[in-house]
Amino acid sequence: MTRRTFAASAIAAGLAASTGPAGAGDPRQRPVVVELFTSQGCSSCPPADALLGELAQRDDVVALAFHIDYWDHIGWKDPFGDPLNTARQRAYAARYRQRTVYTPQMVIDGSGHVVGSRRGDVEAAIGARLAMSPAQRVTIPVEYGRRSDGAVTVIVPKAATTGPADLLLAAIDARHVTEVRRGENSGRVLTDFNVVRSIARIGTWDGSALSVTVHADTWHRGADALVILLQAADHGPVWGVARVPL
Repeated sequence: MTRRTFAASAIAAGLAASTGPAGAGDPRQRPVVVELFTSQGCSSCPPADALLGELAQRDDVVALAFHIDYWDHIGWKDPFGDPLNTARQRAYAARYRQRTVYTPQMVIDGSGHVVGSRRGDVEAAIGARLAMSPAQRVTIPVEYGRRSDGAVTVIVPKAATTGPADLLLAAIDARHVTEVRRGENSGRVLTDFNVVRSIARIGTWDGSALSVTVHADTWHRGADALVILLQAADHGPVWGVARVPL
């Protein structure tokens, strides 16, 4: 269902909509990707969910909420919990040599993690990434274009690289409000922001020019936006990001 080609310039010329770069100007200002691993069944998660909602308003942050499913057994099944999200968190845990997974956890730019409810730690981690020089923080441009049939074409240019990277496409819902009737948050009305409804690898980048066309029937129906991530293989640091409004 996806079509891949290395003729990036030819596809770019045929796009029906304008092309949007991942980050313009100073490459140090590429947005920082913040991934929150959370659950509606976790009593300590609502403050982190609220903080993610604040981060989602910032131009220098791409905020994503990954709802996990391993707390579903304690009384409330999170309607957005997904075993694929749990698998993503466990892959990070293996990379960071964590002995266990936890919520709320925020992974910052794929390069480290903090407790998601600790505002000071979160802000410091984001600030540290933004303050890095281009030599310290890899930035690879990621561009996209919308076609007349609704498909999205993603383009990554030729560039030097120290290894392969995964090109990922996440579909997100901007906001959900849920009345929780059981479990640790019973009786609370929870608001979740930038909820990831699906995430999939759509290509592998090896430093060569790459373009991938993804059709609308391959991502979560009714999503509010797409987020494209270029992430070093095996859940490494994020190298590029683009936001695609729908």
